[in-house]
Amino acid sequence: MEKQPDLCRVEDALDILVGKWKPIILLHLLQQGTKRFSELKRSMPGITQKMLTQKLRELEEEDIVERIVYPEVPPKVEYSITAYGRSLEPILEAMHEWGTNHIVHKIRKQEGMNKAGSQEERK
Repeated sequence: MEKQPDLCRVEDALDILVGKWKPIILLHLLQQGTKRFSELKRSMPGITQKMLTQKLRELEEEDIVERIVYPEVPPKVEYSITAYGRSLEPILEAMHEWGTNHIVHKIRKQEGMNKAGSQEERK
């Protein structure tokens, strides 16, 4: 099937996945399963409580993450990936692999430039 640029839905997908924290949240839930809020927070140093709450709510609105509140004192809240959210796993894995390969590519390119530069200096 031929893709038509004016009907491209990549932007729609990126609207849901883009950002510093959403892919990390999703990878934690995909790899480690159901997590309490505090466990997620501990596994992501640098994220604020407010940011984690905001990103989890956004993912919940898109039916990618499920939030379960247990009627306990203190309240117990768990987050897990939905069956629908699991469909993102191959996309996130492909993006992770591409990102890793891209970093290697940039390092090799820089090393090549450094070698060329040092050979020029020797002339």
